[in-house]
Amino acid sequence: MRDSTTYSILSLRQRAQVQDRWLRQRLDEVLPEIMERESFDMWIVAAREYNEDPVIMTLLPSEMLSARRLTILVFYLSDGGELERMILSRYDLGDLYRGVWDPEREEQWACLARLIQERDPRRIGVGVSETFAFGDGLTHSEHCQLVGALDPVHVDRIEGAERLAVGWLERRLPAEMEAYSRIVEIAHCIIEEAFSSRVIHPGITTTQDVQWWFRQRILDLGLSAWFHPSVSIQANGLKFREKDGRTLIRPGDLLHCDVGLHYLGLATDTQQMAYVLDLGETDAPKGLKAGLAQGNRLQEILAEECIAARSGNEILERSLKRASKQGLRASIYTHPIGYHGHGAGPTIGLWDRQGGVPGKGDYELFDDTCHAMELNVTCEVPEWDGQDVVFALEQDVLFSRGKIYYLAGRQTNLHLIG
Repeated sequence: MRDSTTYSILSLRQRAQVQDRWLRQRLDEVLPEIMERESFDMWIVAAREYNEDPVIMTLLPSEMLSARRLTILVFYLSDGGELERMILSRYDLGDLYRGVWDPEREEQWACLARLIQERDPRRIGVGVSETFAFGDGLTHSEHCQLVGALDPVHVDRIEGAERLAVGWLERRLPAEMEAYSRIVEIAHCIIEEAFSSRVIHPGITTTQDVQWWFRQRILDLGLSAWFHPSVSIQANGLKFREKDGRTLIRPGDLLHCDVGLHYLGLATDTQQMAYVLDLGETDAPKGLKAGLAQGNRLQEILAEECIAARSGNEILERSLKRASKQGLRASIYTHPIGYHGHGAGPTIGLWDRQGGVPGKGDYELFDDTCHAMELNVTCEVPEWDGQDVVFALEQDVLFSRGKIYYLAGRQTNLHLIG
């Protein structure tokens, strides 16, 4: 068995150095491209301390753990393609952003109005969106102050920059893509350890025990969980996530987990399955292995339908139609992943919206983005008297060069316990 402790996890200072290096490169290379793609020549990101915009912490260096008082970042893309990065704050950020506000000479919003007047941008992007929370970070009071400070000409040029915010958050650098596989591999190692006799003692261990083991293990490794892990049981006569179902793990159980962690500013989201060997068994029943194989087939169909510029809704519709033709009882609820666990980008179905997701599902798929391929198939298991069993899988993937790549592989065999 692999042990997650054998994988080098950087110290806090080393992580900060890596993330700050990525941030500088992203500001130099990614942001100008996304601003040009979305036709914004100015982007304003403003947030107050403890009421941070969803985007602003991805734009600040590692030593800033929150906005300070009112922090205003201003990005201006000149006609020549040069990106000017400015900050209106009482606190200096070195050479990452140029400080442009002197509190002794003018008020903060007046300074912003002057900068806008001087540069005369054609389209001013702000955090206002009905669709994406990531693009809706400007509070009502901040919006009122912004509008009150500007002249009518520039007020008319203010637009919601949801696609700019999403584009910034979802795009991964080559260095980030290279590192992501190892981050996901650590998550896989933790699951492999949990789904073993090192953690699970049939007849004694409960699902809650394993859930909290995940939380503690992730913390002990110096990482953080971004949601409370779940562990559930299916068995002959016990359905998937049955209300008031059994929590004590026994031989013959099919286990499912959902675990996500943060490391180097990037999130993982993984669902895998395990089988607890019953007396005299050396392998899982064929029906369970066949169900997992069907889940893998659905992953392959979805991967093949992930084509750049297709919307999440189109990918969902085409994938479900193909799955149905192949006899799969499928459900797809795949989401982007990156800085956030439920990240920025196209939504490819929700568990309760298999007919498409207006708004978030209309956003298209872009290269160099990462996604949690989350889905399930329902299969009859002969060894369990033909009972319907749900095989729910989730694997982090990279979409790059027009193709899906499984980060750190995917589960193709059940973990065996016992």
